[in-house]
Amino acid sequence: MSALLFLLFYLVMTAVATLFAALGQGGGVLYTPVQLFFGISFHTAATTSLFLIMVLSLSSTQVFRKAGLVDWPMAFVLETSTTLGAFLGGLFSGHFSGRALTYLFAVVIATAAVFMVRRFQLDPKCEGAASDFFHWARRVGKESYCINLGLGLPVSFVAGVVSGLIGVSGGILKVPMMVLLLGVPMSVAVGSSAFMVGLTATGGFFGHLLAGQFDWKVALALAPGVFLGAQIGARRGVKVDKEVMKRYFGYFLLALAALLVIRTVLK
Repeated sequence: MSALLFLLFYLVMTAVATLFAALGQGGGVLYTPVQLFFGISFHTAATTSLFLIMVLSLSSTQVFRKAGLVDWPMAFVLETSTTLGAFLGGLFSGHFSGRALTYLFAVVIATAAVFMVRRFQLDPKCEGAASDFFHWARRVGKESYCINLGLGLPVSFVAGVVSGLIGVSGGILKVPMMVLLLGVPMSVAVGSSAFMVGLTATGGFFGHLLAGQFDWKVALALAPGVFLGAQIGARRGVKVDKEVMKRYFGYFLLALAALLVIRTVLK
């Protein structure tokens, strides 16, 4: 890759970090396809993506923590399931072809996009069931909500497996899952996801690392730009109208999924 092309690559990846940090996501949904478009193999791109998500999460979580938008107990409980799934997905990703994983990636993107464009919302109540394992009453700042762990833990595990396989942090799945299935307010879901994606990415990264799929030179070169982009994006994310951003971003993801499929078919 020429110096000029790498500079363009660097700027694009930094911009991706800025955008996704504002949404409490890791950016893997774009990190991986951007690397593919610049000629990097799928498995190497997936591992580099997970490493950069860890960097982004470290940076953006600092901002959301100060704003009081991270539900720490919920994040740790759900991530026990998600990180295990991500590790297994990353470990066994080498058993699937890059083409197959690209198609899976496109399906994941398109599915998440539909849920981001359309308005779905559950509002589970905890009255009379606060001590039940399946109903966990939560309160963060002024927000009160109830989490069904019987649903949240298995769904988190599946999200982790998919995330580890295709080299994403699962934020593109976690935010819709928390908001739509578990009734978590959007602002808390975004802030908590910023922290959670780092844990999921760590599980997936070590799975890929054991499979010998890491280009450390490219990853370390991109890390400073991603860290800076995450700081900028997270500070904007505390203030912006997330519902509007989520809708337009969903349309963008639909277009990206279509481009990935077309590129793979024509390749």
